[in-house]
Amino acid sequence: MKGGGDIATGIANRLYQSHFSVVILELDKPTVVRRTVAFAQSVIQNSPATVEGVTAKVVALNEVHEVLSSGQIPVLLASEPFLVKKVIDTLKPVAVVDAIIAKRNTGTQITDAPVVIGVGPGFIAGLDVHAVVETNRGHDLGRVIYQGAASANTSIPGNIGGYTIERLIKAQNAGKFIGCREIGERIAAGEVVGYVDGVPVKVAITGILRGLLQTGLTVNSGMKLGDIDPRCRREHCFTISDKARAVSGGVLEALLHCRGNNRAYMVSNLRMNCSGV
Repeated sequence: MKGGGDIATGIANRLYQSHFSVVILELDKPTVVRRTVAFAQSVIQNSPATVEGVTAKVVALNEVHEVLSSGQIPVLLASEPFLVKKVIDTLKPVAVVDAIIAKRNTGTQITDAPVVIGVGPGFIAGLDVHAVVETNRGHDLGRVIYQGAASANTSIPGNIGGYTIERLIKAQNAGKFIGCREIGERIAAGEVVGYVDGVPVKVAITGILRGLLQTGLTVNSGMKLGDIDPRCRREHCFTISDKARAVSGGVLEALLHCRGNNRAYMVSNLRMNCSGV
């Protein structure tokens, strides 16, 4: 699994619960905002992260089998393409899922594994991946595409509680981000949630602070720093989202479909590939 953000975590959790052995590849400085429901948090806090009863921890490549055997998800640091290739060449997984959600293909190839799945826009099923899973909110959310691409990136988030772009918290300038509020807090429109090189970062609407970038990271102007949920349900900050669950179902379908629905083979084969690490 490429990526440890909230969508990738929803996928990893679904696959884990379906008895797949999952290994996550993540950057050494993740820029995930929904940190409370992201296995990338294990990198950020340098300690195991648990989401809905499933725990992931950062390990070395030679520790993968041991961690899988303990019932946890290994997280490997792979910030450079050559490190990603090394992991894939070593583990020889039966499937690679690119869930970075970069809105573009950052290097995934259809030859990476017997089954290669791209999540969201930037991939073409039948060309650089075997299947693509739709991430755009609406009627087709979670749909599996076996020929062609997902909807193009609109840069406008889905409508929640009557708000779209207003939900996003973005940097107005480049610099070092310092947060001053916590995920799960109720925030009023106009309040400050952090600073970028001393410039206040304010929210546009009232709601629950559902996501906020880890303090101390360097950001670019226009970069997403967090999001506000106008539904004001604090528990939503600590559970996998409806969107992540829909997308994870699509990934599970694609895995089973592309291997002829032979789930038992995939599970045993992936475990066999990892057993020699």
